[in-house]
Amino acid sequence: MTGKKIIPTTEGRSRVIIEGVKPQIDGGMFPAKRVVGDQVVVEADIFADGHDALSAVLLYRYDREKQWTERPMTFLVNDHWRGRFQVTELGDYIFTVSAWVDRFKSWRQGFAKKVEAEQDVSLELLTGAQLVELGFKRATGDDRKALERFAKAMRAKNAAPAEQAQQALDEELAALMDKYPERRWTSTYERELRVSVDRRKAQYSTWYELFPRSCSPKAGEHGTLKDCIARLPYVSSMGFDVLYLPPIHPVGQSFRKGKNNALTANPEDVGSPWAIGAKEGGHKAIHPQLGTLEDFKLLVKKAEEQGLEIALDIAYQCTPDHPYVKQHPEWFRKRPDGSIQYAENPPKKYQDIYPIDFESDAWGALWNELKSVIEFWCEQGVRIFRVDNPHTKAFPFWEWAIAAIKKKYPDALFLAEAFTRPRVMYRLAKIGFTQSYTYFAWRNTKLELTEYLTELTKTEVREYFKPNLWPNTPDILTEYLQFGGRPAFMARLVLAAMMGANYGIYGAAYELCENLPRESGSEEYLNSEKYEIKHWDILRSDSLKEFIARVNRIRRENPALQSDWSLRFHPVDNDAIICFSKQTEDLSNVIVVAVNLDPHHSQSGWVELATKDLGLDPQQPYQMHDLLTNARYLWHGTRNFLQLDPQSVPAHIFRVRHRLRREQDFDYFL
Repeated sequence: MTGKKIIPTTEGRSRVIIEGVKPQIDGGMFPAKRVVGDQVVVEADIFADGHDALSAVLLYRYDREKQWTERPMTFLVNDHWRGRFQVTELGDYIFTVSAWVDRFKSWRQGFAKKVEAEQDVSLELLTGAQLVELGFKRATGDDRKALERFAKAMRAKNAAPAEQAQQALDEELAALMDKYPERRWTSTYERELRVSVDRRKAQYSTWYELFPRSCSPKAGEHGTLKDCIARLPYVSSMGFDVLYLPPIHPVGQSFRKGKNNALTANPEDVGSPWAIGAKEGGHKAIHPQLGTLEDFKLLVKKAEEQGLEIALDIAYQCTPDHPYVKQHPEWFRKRPDGSIQYAENPPKKYQDIYPIDFESDAWGALWNELKSVIEFWCEQGVRIFRVDNPHTKAFPFWEWAIAAIKKKYPDALFLAEAFTRPRVMYRLAKIGFTQSYTYFAWRNTKLELTEYLTELTKTEVREYFKPNLWPNTPDILTEYLQFGGRPAFMARLVLAAMMGANYGIYGAAYELCENLPRESGSEEYLNSEKYEIKHWDILRSDSLKEFIARVNRIRRENPALQSDWSLRFHPVDNDAIICFSKQTEDLSNVIVVAVNLDPHHSQSGWVELATKDLGLDPQQPYQMHDLLTNARYLWHGTRNFLQLDPQSVPAHIFRVRHRLRREQDFDYFL
């Protein structure tokens, strides 16, 4: 048998094994994600040979710090340990785990067993005294004096054995020795892991999408950014905190699309905002009919006064008229005849769009220019970006660009509009995107919703992927919304807003229940706002704006709805009704939601609540306060009856109120 000779080192005496440290994304290649104020719970499998007792600590530091901070880890079961630390600043935190064989703790466990067995422990007392004496050499002040006192008591020759044993097993002594442990041959986990910390809006946000050019009070007139400012109180009144604007840049003339995505435009057609670039400029310019850069800065300021933050679209694509095409033709792929390759999805052709070539020989200059686009809008006060089709651009670019932007603007947030394969979506999240669109729009049955939301909130995915649930977008009018009428819009809103701490709608199409597709089997809107100016009658009496405002107010007033991880589903004996709950860690705020998924018929069923997990005594009545209707119901035990008529309100949003006491003939609930 041959092999390399092993030369023993002092590290060979580090007997503790540390495995399975979590959170850990792809072997530590990517950071887990949290927001300011979060507790980061770290777990690990820690064990050693033999039966010695172990101690373990969680080590963490802010990225720019050199000194580690320690937090004790607690043994749970089966060699599994847990510790936690709080993140308080934007940026990256580093953490790892250390553990060692604890000689005093091992001695104490064996000593206690011998005392209980009434064995002679005189020698064990001397062994313990030696360990304590080593401990007081590491201690200072009053702690040192206390340890010295314990050591003397354990060595006292004339003391009663029972009294000495009591001193040796004193909890104060155990706590002091924990405070000043002997850490010879400490094992430290082989990797230093990262946690990326964003501001709270990364975890909890409420989005409203609006086309500024459709904000004019006059039908048929091109809206401006100033018209958009006038619309801010309306958006704010519904309880949104992010106002997302599609691209506001000059729209190209070459191969401009007409209404309903027609290949040929009429002279009056305004084209698609995503067809970026004209003689007036490109990604750092504003469409002249919308206004000026000063108008945009005023919009950002006025939005902030209304409690809104502007999110801007980043769409890295160019029309043939974009300045980049003439200034940097090397950034685009050429065809054999020398012309630039336009976008295609055979058999469809998109001659109005030139995709950027990320394999260009001039990729370095290209990367810097694209990054500078984001930096430009950051300088104008924007910190939230919705990125169009990021999965069609190079992953290494995004990883580099987002890291560079966040180094300069650590409060910047990025939403990935990537309706693509799961692994691609998850990779984008790992490399830096803060939030992501999801498949929520197409998950309609109870089984589909339960399985998908469980994946997003109960598996490792939740450590790095923050879902943003949208029931509609300018590109997505689902069959459910097309045929479900007003009840479908209400139900999907409740599902998105209650299941997701981040959600958004494309307005005013949503509150006005716009449901006509361009053609049968299509998810495109008839007379889509993507290709023409719309005049929305936002004051219509049948608008859902009051219902939306109520749902968003419920989100603001209930902390349980402002994160995703507590989401759990409860069985209902009718597949047309879905029931789920969210709760704060201390159970002070518990929300139970039931939604009728059938927009056409009244549905009823019996729900089985996990009362114990919700902090309820199944033997006592508890009040279910419907925050949508203000109705109150007294429920008993785990099994209760539900009935939901979609023609009135297709959902219950219950705040669970615990029974406190009975005074005379009245029950009091909290």
